[in-house]
This record gives sequence, C-alpha cells and structure tokens, in this order.
Amino acid sequence: MPIQFLGILIQKKIYGGLFSEDKCWYRCKVLKIISDEKCLVRYIDYGNTEILNRSDIVEIPLDLQFSSVAKKYRLWGLQIPSGQEVTQFDQGRTFLGSLIFEKEIKMRIKATYQDGTVIAQAEYGSVDIGEEVAKKGFAEKCKLTSSTNTCEEKKSDPGQLVLRNLKSPIPSWGHRSNQSAFTRPKGRLSGRMTLDLKNENDAGNHVTFPKENLAVGDFNLGSNVSLAKIKQDQKLIEENERLKTEKEVLLESYKVLESKVEQTAQELQQEKATTMDLTKHLESTLKTHVGTRMENLAAKVEILKEIRRVNISVRFGNDLSDAMQVLDEECFTTPASLPELERIWAEYSLAQENIQTCENVSEGNILIAKRNEVQQKLNMAVEVFILEVDELPLNKRLKTLQDLSTSLEAVYGQAKEGTNSEETLKKFYDWKCDKREEFTNVRSETEVSLQRLVAWFQNTVKAFDLSVEESRTSEDTISSLDEILEKTESSVCKELEISLVEQGDADKEIILNTYSQVLQKIRSEERLIAAIQSKYEDSIEFKKQIIECLNKNPNVDHLLSIKKTLKNLKARLRWKLVEKNNLEESDDYDGSEIEKIKQEIAQLRNSVFQEIYREQEEYEKLNSLVQKWFPELPLLYPEIGLLKYMNSGGLLTMSLERDLLDAEPMKELSSKRPLVCSEVNGQIILLKGYSVDVDTEARVIQRAAAYHRAWRKAKEESGLLPLIFLFLCKSDPMAYLMVPYYPRANLSAVQASVPLTSEEALKVMKGVAQGLHTLHKADIIHGSLHQNNVFALNREQGIVGDFDFTKSVEPDYFPKWLHLFTFSSAVYEDFSFSTFLLTFYCLSSSFLTSSQRASVNMVIGDLSLISPELKMGKPASPSSDLYAYGCLLLWLSVQNQKFETNEDGIPKVDQFHLDHNVKSLLYSLIYCRSSMTAEQVLNAECFLVPKGKSTPNPEKDTEYTQYKEKEELKMENLDKYKEKTRNDEANSD
Repeated sequence: MPIQFLGILIQKKIYGGLFSEDKCWYRCKVLKIISDEKCLVRYIDYGNTEILNRSDIVEIPLDLQFSSVAKKYRLWGLQIPSGQEVTQFDQGRTFLGSLIFEKEIKMRIKATYQDGTVIAQAEYGSVDIGEEVAKKGFAEKCKLTSSTNTCEEKKSDPGQLVLRNLKSPIPSWGHRSNQSAFTRPKGRLSGRMTLDLKNENDAGNHVTFPKENLAVGDFNLGSNVSLAKIKQDQKLIEENERLKTEKEVLLESYKVLESKVEQTAQELQQEKATTMDLTKHLESTLKTHVGTRMENLAAKVEILKEIRRVNISVRFGNDLSDAMQVLDEECFTTPASLPELERIWAEYSLAQENIQTCENVSEGNILIAKRNEVQQKLNMAVEVFILEVDELPLNKRLKTLQDLSTSLEAVYGQAKEGTNSEETLKKFYDWKCDKREEFTNVRSETEVSLQRLVAWFQNTVKAFDLSVEESRTSEDTISSLDEILEKTESSVCKELEISLVEQGDADKEIILNTYSQVLQKIRSEERLIAAIQSKYEDSIEFKKQIIECLNKNPNVDHLLSIKKTLKNLKARLRWKLVEKNNLEESDDYDGSEIEKIKQEIAQLRNSVFQEIYREQEEYEKLNSLVQKWFPELPLLYPEIGLLKYMNSGGLLTMSLERDLLDAEPMKELSSKRPLVCSEVNGQIILLKGYSVDVDTEARVIQRAAAYHRAWRKAKEESGLLPLIFLFLCKSDPMAYLMVPYYPRANLSAVQASVPLTSEEALKVMKGVAQGLHTLHKADIIHGSLHQNNVFALNREQGIVGDFDFTKSVEPDYFPKWLHLFTFSSAVYEDFSFSTFLLTFYCLSSSFLTSSQRASVNMVIGDLSLISPELKMGKPASPSSDLYAYGCLLLWLSVQNQKFETNEDGIPKVDQFHLDHNVKSLLYSLIYCRSSMTAEQVLNAECFLVPKGKSTPNPEKDTEYTQYKEKEELKMENLDKYKEKTRNDEANSD
C-alpha cells in the first residue's frame, strides 16, 4: 500500500494516483491545486485527467520516476466546433478510431507545444485522417501558427470538446471495458502502444495502433462515466476558480480600504494639530490685533504719501499728451517759397545736364543762354527763400524736438514701426480720460476715508478724556471703528494697486502705439527741418558763387599760364639733357661742367613736377566748378584737356613725358613690358609701360580711373597700392603708369628672406583684406591676387598691388602643361609686369595669352591660387579673389610645410595645426566662399581679438636687421656701380 502524501505538492513531480473507476494506482502529475482537499491530475501513461482528493495522491519510489509513456497528439489544422453536441462528439471519436484501427499511420509532426502536445498531420496511405474527420463534420478547420517547439498551445473555448482539455476519469481513448487491453501497471505499462518512428525526409513518423491496444469498443461510451461527468467536473473547477477570484478581489478591496482608513486617520491627526496651532496663533494675535492693523495702515499711508510726491503722469500718458501738444502748437510747415524754389532748381539742374551732354559749341551757347536765364530766376527764388527761412527759429525748434524724443526714448525705449493713424490717437485720448477719471475717483475716496478716520480719532480722544464733562456712550464713538478701518484700508490699497501694479497688456499696447505715433511725428518734422536747412545751405552757397560768376565765364587763364610755364621748363630741360649728352660724348670731357649741368637738370625736373602739381590743383578746381556750376567748360575749352582729366578721376596728366625722367631700366623685371625706376620729389617710383591703341587707351584710362577713385576715398586706409600719375607717350603708342616702388617688399621676397611671424602675417593679411574690400565695394575684381603683387610694408602693413589695366578679368583656359615648369620670384613683381623669367618667356611667349602668363604667378610650390571656377573657365569674381586670399593666408600660416590637395586641387586645411580662429577663417575662404565677403573677412575673430604683446625674439630681430643692412649695402653698391659705368662710358667715348 503506497504511503499517503501529506506535504506540499510539486507540479513537475510524478506521484501515484488512485483511479476512481478501478481503484488501482497509476502514475500521475498534479496539474492544478483546486482547494486544500482537491487536485486536478493527469495520468501520464494514459493521458486522461481526473479530480482527486489529496488522500488519493501518494509518493512513489525513485525507480518509477521516469518519462511518461503516453504522448498527447492533436490533429493539425482541426478544432472541435463550439456548439457540438455530446452525441456527435462520441460519434466523431468512434469514426476516428475506425480510421486508425490496426493501421500504420504516418505522422508528419508540425509543431510541439510547451506542455508536450504534438501537432501532427496523420496520413494512412493517401488518406489524410484530419481531412476525413473534417469532411464528416466532426471537426472544423482552424489556423494554427507554425511555431517552434517552445510555442504555447492556445486555450480553447470552454465549450470545445477537445480531448486534451477533457477532465475525464477515463483514458483519452474511451471506456476501459476491455481490461485485457489495459493491464494495470505496477511501475510499468504492459499493454502500451508500440511506436515505429522512422526518419524519412518528408515521410514523417509512422505510429502503429495494434489491435490489442486499440479495440473498436474503446471508442464507445459504454459506461456511465461519460461526457456529462466531464462537464460536471469542469463546472466545479470553473466555479471554484470564480470563487477564488472573488475572494482575492475582496481581499484586495479590504487592503485598500484599510490603507485609506489609516491615511484618513493620519490626515485627521495632522489637521487637528494644525487647528490647534492656528487657535494658539489667533489667541496670541488677537491681543495685538488693533495695534498691528493700525501699524500696517500707517505704513501703507506713508508709501502712498511718497507715491503722491512722485509724478506718475507716465502711467496715464501725460508725457505723451504734452508731447502731442508741443507738436501741434508749434509745428513747422513747409516754407511757402520752397516748392517754387525746388521747381526752378530742378529746371536749372536739367539745363546743366543738357549743357554737360552737348558736344556742339553753337548748340552749347544756346543752352548756356537758357541756363543763364533760369539761373537769374533761381537767384531771385533763392533770395526769397533765404529771407523766409531766416525768420524761422529752425535751430530752436530742432533742439526742442531732439530733447523731446530723447526724454520719450529714455522712458519707452525703441519705438516699433507703424503707420500714422488718427484712430490710434483717439483711442489713446479715450483711454486716458477713463483712466484719469478712475484714478480721480479712487484718490477722492481715499481722502474721504482718511478724513473719517481722523475725525474718529478726534472723537475718541474726547471719549477717553476724564476732564470732558459731556457724556458719550461707547456705541457713539467706538462701534463704527471696524467699518471705518475697513473702508480706509480698502481705499488705500486700491490707490496703491493702481499706482504700483504694472499695467496690463492692453494698456501697454495703447501707450506704445501712441508713443510710436508721436515719435513718427517728431522724426517727420525733424526731416522737414533738415531738408529746409540743407536747401538753405545750398541756397547760401549758390548765392555766394553766383555773385562771383554771374554774367561771366570762369577764368582758365591761370591754368593756361601754368601750362605755358611747363612748356618752357620742359623745353629747357630737354635742351639741358641734350647738352649733357653732347658733353658726355665730346672728346674734351669736363667733369665739373657735366656735374653743373646735372644739378641744373635736377632743379628743372623738380620745377617741372612742382608745376605739374600746381596744374593738377588747378584742374581739380575747374573740375569742382564743372560739377557744380559750369558744365560747359570742357565744351568751351577743349584745348585744356579737362574732360580727359575728369574721366581719369584726376589721374591723367598731359604734361608729363617719359624722356623728362632720369629713369633706370629694370631689366630683371621687364620680361614683358618696359619697366623703369626713377625718383620724384625724393620718392622712388616705377613707370609701367602699356602698349595701347585707340580702344586700349580708353580702356586703360577707364579702369585705372576706377581703381584710383576707389583708392582716393580712403587713401592710406584703403589697403591698395596708390597710383601717382597716368600719362600718354606722344611719340610712341604707349601709356605709362607711375606707382611707388617698394624694393623686395612683396610676399614672395619677404618669405624667401626672413619669413613673417604669425602675428606679422595676420597684420599684413588684414591690410590685404581691406584692399579687397575697397575694390569689391567699388565693383572692381582684382582677378589675379598672388604672392608677387601683395606687399608687406615694414612687415606689418599689407597692401594689394594694381593689376593689368589693358585686359579684363575674364580668364582664358589655363594650359594643362603649366605645372611642368618651376618658377622663381623676381625682386619686385606685380600682375602688370610680374611675368615669367626671361628664359621661360622666350620659351612660351609664342603660344601663351596674357591671362595664361599671369596664371603662372598664381602658383606657390604645389599650391594653386586659382579657384576651381576659374579652372572651369568661369569669369573671375569676388569669390575667386577670396579663394586666392585664403590660399595666401594658408601659405603664410604654414610656411614651408607640404600641402595636400583633393581632386579639385583645393588644399586640405585639417592636416595643419593652426589657431582655431585662423582655421575657421580658412574654412570659410576655401570651402564656403559663396557666403563670404571681404568685409566679413575684415571682421573675422583672428583679426579682431587683441593679441598679447609678443615676446621679443632677439635672434629674429638680429637676423632681420642684418638682412636689412645687407640689402641697403647692395643697393648702395648698385648705385655706385651704375655711376662708375656711366663715367667709364663717357671716358671711352
């Protein structure tokens, strides 16, 4: 007899269970503990389930703890219909038994659930067992997920009569009447099924159901233990589960209610403690209530007094009302004579323009006569206007408006833009009246309340004065105190709120809109006064000039006199030059005589240049007269060349000639065009020669004039190389440009000798950026910025050199073979004359265009200064100038380090360790040029951040000093050599 199990049941453990029908013991597993007395078990060697008492479950020996014999199969793709009757279910089970009775069934395993249930497709020959059962209507098809061996079986509806869910007290194949087929096991199963499992690709597993184990009678419900008992057990289980669930819900509700009760008790205790504290506080405060209340009221009244002493007109826009009153009462209107003056002045300007564009002298005289008539009218209109304006207090009114706008801006700040609207002003006046009325009522109410309080105090004094015989009841004097105090406090607080609390958004909007309107009116009147004053100044100037120039032409005799003097001086200079040459070529060479003539020649040259400067000053005066009063001067006096002077921007001179200068040819720099060096008024200059024709001459003058105008606006601050003179050669088709000479100051020469430090490089490149900004602002594109036409003056001031004024900046296509040649820089090269070395010039001049020659200078070692768009044939632009600038800055920053470039030839900046601000600027210049301008470069952080005082470098300073002394010695020796050469040539002659 097995030992009854009295401990805790473990679901995974195998026990012995007393089967209710035959009262025999079979191996089982506990599926569910229903109550303390009932458990649901499964007989693992048969597959059926049953509800047993705890007393019917016992421990079994370890040698019986082996795997179950029965396996649970389910036909793949089938399920029991939910509404199937018991009779139909029994018929279906009998039909299934007839299909597998004494047959070798091939099982195709589809899946295995976690509880061990095998989902399989059963076949006998070509017959699909599941399909046959479904055809008879005993089951219906369903969708089963093809899952792994770990998938869980879906829970079926309670109504479905699925064998695996039946809590039947009999084995799963039916009634156990055939006892021979099911011998009761005592640790083994004598009549268990034999399984023939074959692993055949897709043939599946073959399961044989032998006759002795599967009799037809096994599928008949031949006993009283039937589906009805199964349903009854199922109902008991479900009822038990429902009651258990209700118990758990009630228990949870009990815990929640218990927690709420505890929380409420704690809150009640806290509230009780708070109430006690409040009671104690009230008891203590009541003792000093009257004194505290009076003290608070007195403090508020004191604040109110201070507020009333301060002007609060701003809160109600009184300052705006006063400003509008000032604008309306003393508003300036346009002078009556101004419209007529402007009409006549416009007529006069048109007459001047007609004279300026006239090219025929006869027609010009007619236009001048008409202009003079209009001039007379304008003179009279000017006089009337001046008299009228003299009577107007313009300066006083302007000062009033400026003070008014300053005071309003100090209160309201920046005004928002808006249009003039009378509706805005009307809305402001209505709002102001309402606010003023409200404030007046509140202030009156405050004063009345305080007077009542003062009167109460006076009566109270009598009530408590023992010397007063008149009797008063306490009700007459004391009873009204609470009401008086309440009213007084309310009135005082209301006035304080109006005075101190910030205005609402609606009030602010009304005030700011009105302020905007007032400020617009002030600005409008200021503009009118400024226009009147400007026209007044023009009228005064016109009247002053007209007195001198009316009815007579301006005098050009002084200019002609200067030209005559210049002509005589140049003739004398030429004669002296001839004398000098004759003496030098004569046999009886007299050194003292020649030296005397040289001194005379030097004096004559100085006199010539002094007269040229006087001539330029006179031209400038005449140019000013042409621009303002007498546009007819170039037409009436074509011989003085005033129009050419004006077109050249004051750069062109007709009095200077090449042979008047003591010029030394710069052979090392004249690889393409003649370049000579000379000295003018103590300044060393270079003369650049341009071969010109009729079209080229006009183009050179036009482009040089544009460059010169750009320089003249800022001069030394422009960052550009200045142009001194432009003159044309009378004997040859040549144009000469005179510029300052800076020996070995270009970047190429500086870096080859004593390279710039990082701080010096930034100073120089800031000046270069200023030069590009000056050019771009004047719509001028340099087009060929490189190391030979950027100069570092005194190693700290960078300037941009001029370019070839004979050509446009439209680039030719650059030859692909240019990179095969290596170039060296000369002593001084800019774009106009910095061409190739003489040897390379001889090699390439026959098949290179001027742009292609210039492109050779646009290379520094492996670094090309030509932007990608120029290489593709696109025109030069400010962006291409900035690209060249960025490459120069990179070159100066890294000096002799090797450059890496991408496939487009753009240098890579990441490879170098540079200052963060410098690297950021280089990124913008080289990679993001489309969004950069020269002005933005000037404002870059690396130029704006003040650098600390650099530590002196004695070695660097010594090196630079030695280099400078060496260069000066070389120049001195060069001058001595030239002088000796001249003397030798004279002696040999």
